[in-house]
Amino acid sequence: MALPQYKQDFLQAAIQGGALRFGSFELKSKRISPYFFNAGDFFTLELHMPIADAYAHTIAAEAPSFDVIFGPAYKGIPLAATVLYALGRVDFAKYRSVAYSYDRKEAKDHGEGGTIVGSPLKGKRVLIIDDVVSAGTAKRQAIDMIRAQGGTVVGIVVALDRQETLPDGDGKTSAIGQLRKEYDIPILAIVKLNDIIAAGSKGVISDPDVIQKIQEYRAKYGASE
Repeated sequence: MALPQYKQDFLQAAIQGGALRFGSFELKSKRISPYFFNAGDFFTLELHMPIADAYAHTIAAEAPSFDVIFGPAYKGIPLAATVLYALGRVDFAKYRSVAYSYDRKEAKDHGEGGTIVGSPLKGKRVLIIDDVVSAGTAKRQAIDMIRAQGGTVVGIVVALDRQETLPDGDGKTSAIGQLRKEYDIPILAIVKLNDIIAAGSKGVISDPDVIQKIQEYRAKYGASE
């Protein structure tokens, strides 16, 4: 099955803009990965539009109902604002009352004060938006923060699901799979590693050696959950 056009546009923009790079990269887990993704590299309008549109279409197609998009500091902050705007272009009538919010790393002790900027979270259904899930620590912190503010987390959406096992896990569960088990919420991704492999075989990635290395990495570290 062909990838939807917004996923194809996202992948092409990520590769051409350097947000998705191929080579040899040491991860926090000390694994050597043949690819590396950094949503922080989507800093031009030309690149930011495809990622915002891809998030919006993914949310519109798969996310449960929600009241607030929450972007954890720091990468989640611009994503929350721009994706809310992109959702308005997808279906303004449906999302016109949706708000966005984000946190400060340090509480503000003057003015409005507090750690939350934007929409209050109390009594709200909250969708967390971020770039990736690595170990899941930052997402757990965000969930705890939202719950402490009286909000209910109904899901998480990220750009990329690496579909790989946790370094100290059971050998079959990914960080996303572990979060799903812990919190019983949907965790969505614009694309998965399998999508990158499939797109690569159709010419999105021009170097066959790159595709082979990614397939080998998937075979070695791939998660089944």
